[in-house]
Amino acid sequence: MIVFGPHDAYLKKIRQEFPEVRITARGNTVTVKGEAAEVGLLEQLFSEMNLLANQHGEILENDLNALLGLAFSQPPSAPPASAALDSDAIVTTKDYAVRARTNGQRKLVSEAKQNDIVFAIGPAGTGKTYTAVAIAVAAWKAKTVKRIVLARPAVEAGESLGFLPGDLAQKIDPYLRPLYDALQDMLTAEKLRTLTEQRIIEIVPLAYMRGRTLNNSFIILDEAQNASNKQMKMCLTRLGVNSRAIITGDVTQIDLPREIESGLMHARDILQDIPGIGFVFLDKSDVVRHRLVRDIINAYEQEENGQ
Repeated sequence: MIVFGPHDAYLKKIRQEFPEVRITARGNTVTVKGEAAEVGLLEQLFSEMNLLANQHGEILENDLNALLGLAFSQPPSAPPASAALDSDAIVTTKDYAVRARTNGQRKLVSEAKQNDIVFAIGPAGTGKTYTAVAIAVAAWKAKTVKRIVLARPAVEAGESLGFLPGDLAQKIDPYLRPLYDALQDMLTAEKLRTLTEQRIIEIVPLAYMRGRTLNNSFIILDEAQNASNKQMKMCLTRLGVNSRAIITGDVTQIDLPREIESGLMHARDILQDIPGIGFVFLDKSDVVRHRLVRDIINAYEQEENGQ
């Protein structure tokens, strides 16, 4: 059954989240026994899951995580979870709607509507990049910007471009691939290729933005924790007329040499009081990847606090 997930994985997860409730599944029938409040939540949860399955033909793990989060957080008078999911749609594709799935992602969408520059800071798996790309694509589709420029510092995991095989384009491709992956979920391959060839969408290493003025553009700087102070200033000052920017990064995964300060941490410290610049801080509660990612982040936080 679609609602139960592959190999009943979703059903098992729900049982873990409601350990005091007895959940029995036989065929397409689910029987729930326990305290009235929890039984009510589960009835609504299974109803919303069934609705999503009928609408989209599948339920993703992210959908289940979002529904569980809404089930535990919303007051009794709140609208059904599926209605909340529909209102959270950022951009709609031919096959499905890209939605904000957590409170942190919703705040990012809200801040991006109110500010020309938004910093989204949080750990891996919180959907910073994906949500930012969806916001940019939605702005382009609404014709509020004419192009999208996505950039990343070509510095990761202590490796150097010089040690990678191939020409320059092949060397930088692995650093930019996550941005392509996000775009491919929201645009057809043909559309993405056409927009890239027309330079309506540009995906470039951060260093390639030097000296440019970007008008009518939506700029995303991803993995900004690996930008130096000078690079961060250079990127932020590229904004021209009618342009907006989202800066994403994870300050716990800085791969710069120790003597170089992260431009993201520096910007976080000096720019928070400037009107028109918003900050969103996501945490492990916003993780929408595999369920173990949240536990991994928690384990590392506990180890760091212990030290």
